[in-house]
Amino acid sequence: MRYRLTILFLVLSCAAMAQFPAKGLQLRWEVVENGYQGKAQTLSTFTLVNRTKQAFPAGGWTIYFNFIRFVTPGEVAPGIVAGHVNGDLFRFTPSAGFGGLKPGDSVKLNIVSSAWVTHFTDAPTGPYIVWDTDPAKGHSIADFAVIPSSSDKQLRRTAGETKVRTSPEDVYRRNEVLRLLPAAELPKILPTPASVVESGATVVLDPKEGILYEPEFRAEADYLALLMGNVFGKPVLTAQGTSGKAAVRLLKDASIKGKEAYRLETDQQGVRIFAGTGTGIFYGIQSLRQLLPLTAKGTATLPAVLVKDEPRFAFRSFSLDVARNFHSKAQVLRMLDVMSVYKVNTLHLHMSDDEGWRVEIAGLPELTQVGGRRGHTLDEMECIQPSYGSGPDVNNATGTGWYSRADYIEILRYANARHIKVIPEIEMPGHGRAAIKAMDARSAKLAKAGDPNANEYRLSDPEDKSRYRSVQEWKDNVMNPALPSTYKFIEKVTAELAAMHREAGVPLDIIHMGGDETPGGVWEKSPACQQLLAESAELDHVDDLWIYFYDKVARIVNKQGMQLYGWEEAGMRRTKRDGKGIMIVNPVFGNRNFQVDVWNNVMGGGMEDLSYRLANGGYKVVLSGVANYYFDMAYARDYDEPGFYWGGYVDIDKPFYFIPLDVYRNAKEDDAGNPLPASTFVGKDRLTEYGASNIVGIQSALWSETVKSPQRLEYMVLPKLLGMAERAWAPDPSWTQDLGQYNEAWNKFANVVGQREIPRLATLNGGYNYRIPTAGVKNENGKVFTNVQLPGLIVRYTTDGREPSVKSPAWSGPIDAKGTIRFRVFDQTGRGGRTVTVQY
Repeated sequence: MRYRLTILFLVLSCAAMAQFPAKGLQLRWEVVENGYQGKAQTLSTFTLVNRTKQAFPAGGWTIYFNFIRFVTPGEVAPGIVAGHVNGDLFRFTPSAGFGGLKPGDSVKLNIVSSAWVTHFTDAPTGPYIVWDTDPAKGHSIADFAVIPSSSDKQLRRTAGETKVRTSPEDVYRRNEVLRLLPAAELPKILPTPASVVESGATVVLDPKEGILYEPEFRAEADYLALLMGNVFGKPVLTAQGTSGKAAVRLLKDASIKGKEAYRLETDQQGVRIFAGTGTGIFYGIQSLRQLLPLTAKGTATLPAVLVKDEPRFAFRSFSLDVARNFHSKAQVLRMLDVMSVYKVNTLHLHMSDDEGWRVEIAGLPELTQVGGRRGHTLDEMECIQPSYGSGPDVNNATGTGWYSRADYIEILRYANARHIKVIPEIEMPGHGRAAIKAMDARSAKLAKAGDPNANEYRLSDPEDKSRYRSVQEWKDNVMNPALPSTYKFIEKVTAELAAMHREAGVPLDIIHMGGDETPGGVWEKSPACQQLLAESAELDHVDDLWIYFYDKVARIVNKQGMQLYGWEEAGMRRTKRDGKGIMIVNPVFGNRNFQVDVWNNVMGGGMEDLSYRLANGGYKVVLSGVANYYFDMAYARDYDEPGFYWGGYVDIDKPFYFIPLDVYRNAKEDDAGNPLPASTFVGKDRLTEYGASNIVGIQSALWSETVKSPQRLEYMVLPKLLGMAERAWAPDPSWTQDLGQYNEAWNKFANVVGQREIPRLATLNGGYNYRIPTAGVKNENGKVFTNVQLPGLIVRYTTDGREPSVKSPAWSGPIDAKGTIRFRVFDQTGRGGRTVTVQY
């Protein structure tokens, strides 16, 4: 009888699970307390509600969710346990103590997670449920919401912290140095040219007179014709030649030596752009573009100027992560367009990581068919696990996606037409999980078919018992350096990338091979690695495998005629000092033309001088510091601002006030937005003259963990990119030697962006979703004042509690501080930013 009852119970339970609809579950999440128990951890709560008319079963299910904070495993409610799967994927499973949920009932799941939660993008994402009766199928819990944090207690990082958000008063104080300047006083070209002389006269440009060009500048003439056609609303003709009447002439001048240098002359004889190369002509066109009105009828009046220009740094890069969350080809082309306007000449495409492989490689279809797809999986043979809320369905738009061979070649050609170099990045040996799992799946499939070459491209040692956890909580994301198949994979991928570049007509002469964040503990219990160490007279410790690996990678890359490029850790090595593990500059690669991105300049973090140490050690250094150039950092400490903040907050002023060759001089705040103490840079290495010669440029980066749409991408990048473009192209400004001049320079730049470049971004390619800043507000003696970061934008307000609209009154002077007042900044097209509410 007992046996029959057990069978009946199981049958009824299975029937209940099969019938219970996932859409009948409601899930809410909220922060309870940061700094919980006086530690760097957060207490938060999921509330699971049964919104159906049937019982939610006591067992036979698992709820999964993604969370960028590590959740402490253990019981989170009577009979429900939290556990870590891998990476940012966690789960709730029931045990014997859980009795299910009656219709309308709920249960609170109290979790403790690492660090803190102060922005809405810190919250868990992508919850879904899996029934034991159908373990291969995940069902999204669509009725999921994050309850906004409102109290200071919720938003404190630690119990003693008093400053929890950027207030409207804080914004007002930062904006107090700004004032609206007359448009005639503004610099006319951004980024600032090396030399501009204005005569005070004007020039009338008549598009009917067309464009004349020397033969090698035909592509640039066609580009200019399209640009002018958009301005004047009619086609503009081009013709090869140098004599005769023309609106614009594109002329060869062999005396202009720099590849990107040009001379622009506008006077009564018309417009002439001189350069030694097509690239120089193209940048002259971009400067002419900034002298033109956005739209014109008939003719346009330009200032008469003589511009002599070339960039300060040859390497001016924007790095886009398409691996964590995918961004379409169309969006990449939009970014190339805006980069070209501001003379940013390199697109660094981060195309592989733990969470995705994004480019087709001929002969290795599993890289995209497995590594390019995310969804619920039992064995990761058909796709890899969900990350960053991509959910259980492999047809999601952010976790799944890649560029076909044709797509990638189109991107390369589109970039080349805008004189932008595309540098592909393949992450290794860490951050390699998508590739590792794809090659595991390939090996398993071929082995099952009896193929003797099943392990030809395998990246993992199946007998490796090493235990480690990466920064992003992965347990199996590092390629094995002892396997010959690892290097065969690298040779294959680099060769195929090089072939696509050749087909596009842009040979690949530099390639980024990753190198960052390989965790401690890797390779220690890999039989293959231990055998390599035993057989090699030059390798004594697993830490030596790092140098072994990158030496072999360098040889593969160099053999194909490419320069090796990587993250800063690729130029470092592990060692110990006073018994403690440290990272030092690796002298082995310093003289091998090895280029590195140095990202770790967290102010107050202790590594502020790393870029200078590497440059002084012979590495070609790209200044890519998180404190100034990671555009995935939130604009401000505000719960409603998207983005990370572990490296600080990055607004448009951060890339602008950066001093490349003396970063200490104008560094103002730490990663929490607090003023830096004077002692921060004591004892830090300074840049030598030799080291300065190794600073090759500046790179901004957008990592995509919190970026899941084109709109969010553009919001995070613009207008920050303009500050980076200015600092990478423009000559070293005088204020770097006399910081007393900084506020005047910042005011001019902010006016240029607000009055001229925001309207340009609003019309370019149908308009970009740049961030419109929030209003600054202060109460002084019962009167309310407001200001704006980008003069030229308009602040509107309401006093009746309604959301300000383009029809609301524009602030023109102090108003009485009474009741609830709402402020919102609008651009010249009427698009509004986020509303600020004050109560007096």
